[in-house]
Amino acid sequence: MLIPAPPALGADAPERVRRTVALLGRRGYAASPARLGELCLGGRLPEREVLEAVAGRAELGLAQGLVVDARGSRRAAEIAARAREHQAAASIYAPMTLRFAARLAALPFVISVAIAGSLASGGFRASDDVDLNLVVEDGHRHLAYVALNALGFLHALGHRAKPVDTHSRRPLAPRLMTANLILERGQCFPLERQDEDMAFELLQSQPVYGSRFLGDLVAANPGLAGHFPQLATRPLADLVQPARALPAALFPALLDRPAEVAGRAAWRYMQWTRRRRPDALARVAFVRETMRPYNLFPGR
Repeated sequence: MLIPAPPALGADAPERVRRTVALLGRRGYAASPARLGELCLGGRLPEREVLEAVAGRAELGLAQGLVVDARGSRRAAEIAARAREHQAAASIYAPMTLRFAARLAALPFVISVAIAGSLASGGFRASDDVDLNLVVEDGHRHLAYVALNALGFLHALGHRAKPVDTHSRRPLAPRLMTANLILERGQCFPLERQDEDMAFELLQSQPVYGSRFLGDLVAANPGLAGHFPQLATRPLADLVQPARALPAALFPALLDRPAEVAGRAAWRYMQWTRRRRPDALARVAFVRETMRPYNLFPGR
């Protein structure tokens, strides 16, 4: 993968805005001028400078109050609709997610939990699933995946009336709490990837447990803040505490191998159920590509 060099703080503001718009576009959304300024590559920009950059670049424009390029303009109406629905949906699902994160934090091998995806970025709909990023102790990555999905399935059984779409529909219970990215402690120091996409993943996620660890991760991987200096200065605080700590002896590292076998079988089954849903398969392929080399199940 070709990794773009981080833009210096003194770099051309219109180019920083263009690259930020492209980065958001790869993830399927866009931002208002004020929000884009907060998220800008190379550091925050005032809204005024963002608007000047848009006016000075032919490939950029405003649609539905969002800064977009040619590709993003086709999806501006959908993105704006998601943003309008977010507040109502998040008021229900954010507290639910915090309660679920507290259960995950009770697992002794879980170091940190962060909310990712649309619930963190501001485009959450009730039909979406909730994406979570985890850091776990070495030798527990697959165990964490199985545990999250097992707890997530039990949790979803109580929410069978949840609206679903092609991505969150399941035979017995809706897909609700899901793993987006799971890292082990040893993978963090240093991170193999410190490109702008990985930096943005961390910037957009909302830490809810183990926030001090995530601060240490950013400090130990300076390439991340090289892309987004905002990472080094954002306030971090735990929003949940473990529901009830479980004994570490219940989760020895030797269970990770059986968990990998079980997790891979379950993952392959889910891909099989999507075989007639090309949009769902395309979404999975995109997520897997953006998460390389941290995919739990490499290969097809």
